[in-house]
Amino acid sequence: MLIKIKIYRTLKQFLKLEFSGWKRLEVITLVSVLLFIFINAFVVGDSYISVISAICGIMYTIIAGKGKISCYFFGLIGSSFYGYLAFHNALYGNLFLYIGYYIPMQILGVFQWQKHLDKTTHEIIKTRLSNLELVKVLLISILGCVVVISALKYFKDGCCYIDGITTVLSLVGMYLTVKRCIEQWIAWTIVNLLSILMWLNVVMHGGKVYSTVIMWIVYLLLGIYFFIEWRKDISIKSIN
Repeated sequence: MLIKIKIYRTLKQFLKLEFSGWKRLEVITLVSVLLFIFINAFVVGDSYISVISAICGIMYTIIAGKGKISCYFFGLIGSSFYGYLAFHNALYGNLFLYIGYYIPMQILGVFQWQKHLDKTTHEIIKTRLSNLELVKVLLISILGCVVVISALKYFKDGCCYIDGITTVLSLVGMYLTVKRCIEQWIAWTIVNLLSILMWLNVVMHGGKVYSTVIMWIVYLLLGIYFFIEWRKDISIKSIN
């Protein structure tokens, strides 16, 4: 009994810290989006895998934007379901990305973020790339896009150009996420824009993945929002 009480108190304290510091707009946005996804799924008969993937993906993005380590719990579940959707729709670049890269990187992210938590807020300490690091990331991204698009063409990927670019920039974005760099939100914004087009194409060809399209639209808006929030936070800390 004492062990159960101790576990309960520890879990309660963890949840309290993880969900502290939320703005009213962020809470309203989360509740509204999740409600919309459920209603939309019921009306149009969406795939339950698409719904679960969308819910976990949105939870991951918002909690990651808040700098809370619990985001990776939702990230691991969402990545698994999204990988299935990518395989089912012949988007092999995204399949490799989520199963072969996102899941291992999210596990790594748990340990990396744990080392760089603010003791007061329990949020990660946010950083930015140096000019030299930024140039290196840009060159690697361009080279990576050329290589991956060529490979996807060979394997007859259903949408090789968009799939290739989103795959490479997602690799870069996840790397920057683990490093806690604000530039991740720029990479994610490009990925989100292209992913909306890619999944709209799937819908136009009969795929019932409406929740996935909604998910990427929400990702786009959240990426822009959290870029602004992180820039404010980094600016304040640099002044102090």
